[in-house]
Amino acid sequence: MSNYSDISAEDLSVMLTAQPLLLVDVRNADEVARGVIQGAIHIPLAMVPIQYESLTKVENIVFYCHSGVRSTHAAAFAINKGCKNVFNLSGGVLAWVRNGYPLVPISNAAKN
Repeated sequence: MSNYSDISAEDLSVMLTAQPLLLVDVRNADEVARGVIQGAIHIPLAMVPIQYESLTKVENIVFYCHSGVRSTHAAAFAINKGCKNVFNLSGGVLAWVRNGYPLVPISNAAKN
């Protein structure tokens, strides 16, 4: 069985411009209200098992949370359900911001 890959904030920044991917924020609503990574959709971790079928239809999935712990669980779940090319943002949104990348309001997240 394959496994997900941990990626850095820098890796994610490159991936966002180089290939189509589904970026999934698994944080709670109160955390998401503070901002998300541009292009992300919000699926709280508890809802991933309920909404996983929509995840199986995409080629590349990146999960992230606040520090990388919850998104690790989401990535492992997706792999176990047969998703391919699954990634976890190591360090989560904390690493993203620490590396100087912006967050946007959730209302603007999926807009290009």
